[in-house]
Amino acid sequence: MILESGVIIFVGLLLLFIKLPRLMALRLLGYPLALDVAVSIVAYALHWGTFSGVMAAAVAGLMCSGFTTVGRWALGYRKGSQTYPGVFTREETS
Repeated sequence: MILESGVIIFVGLLLLFIKLPRLMALRLLGYPLALDVAVSIVAYALHWGTFSGVMAAAVAGLMCSGFTTVGRWALGYRKGSQTYPGVFTREETS
């Protein structure tokens, strides 16, 4: 039950991330540690009060950390004024 709750929490956070403008999403992916910590704190704060809620938030935080890594690889990220393209956002040069 805790794993399922964590997945549901993660999917909710993922849907919020998808709604962000692309440039903002790339900027957030440029700071992976800060993003992981902030998302985990928000999840913990929202589900504080029961052991199962805190464990579900921990699962969601771990999944967000994995998504951050995959997102940086797949979509790329932006750090300062430099954009680093991901595997699926590279432009083909012929």
